[in-house]
Amino acid sequence: MKSEKTCGVSGRPRGFCVDSALDKALQVFWQKGYDGASLTDLTQAMGINRPSLYAAYGNKENLFIKALDRYQEVYGKFVMTALEQPTAREVVQGLLVGGLANMSSDCGSRGCLGVQAALSCSDEAKAIKVELSARRAKTRAIITERFRRAKDEGDLPSSVDPDSLALYISTIMQGMSIQATDGVSREDLEKAVNIVIQTFDIVVGP
Repeated sequence: MKSEKTCGVSGRPRGFCVDSALDKALQVFWQKGYDGASLTDLTQAMGINRPSLYAAYGNKENLFIKALDRYQEVYGKFVMTALEQPTAREVVQGLLVGGLANMSSDCGSRGCLGVQAALSCSDEAKAIKVELSARRAKTRAIITERFRRAKDEGDLPSSVDPDSLALYISTIMQGMSIQATDGVSREDLEKAVNIVIQTFDIVVGP
């Protein structure tokens, strides 16, 4: 994301850094979800007033979408790193270990922003629900495609269904997010990850 150090609109300074304020809004959404984050929560955390929020981001929905983009840019890099690993097993391990690092960090919010927001979305926030669902589906499709390539290369047995494997890993990661939010320790989640890897070795082969 391009940093807006001057933070100007039509050449006029806003008096705050867009990227820095967005990072603070991200943390509020991550902690409280979309519906739980009030405009007061957001403006206080960002250090701005409502007119400045509207001028910079449009509205709460647009701010959340930008926060999601920022989240993927900063915290979602582990997904592409994992998909670049040479074997399907290393891909799975990279996804789980990388996801766990984000979900259980001691210096930030716990869980996954996308999962947290989806769990707390009301019917009035249907557009946000649709956006979150589409992003999860896109990520799962990318993982599926990687497993298909692994199968074509002989790295996965012919009996393995790439779609089902991607759904399984995605389901595990989303479940880990909920557990992390509930306060399950990183050490316990690491044990769960190890069991998933062991299961992968049994079903698919090391």
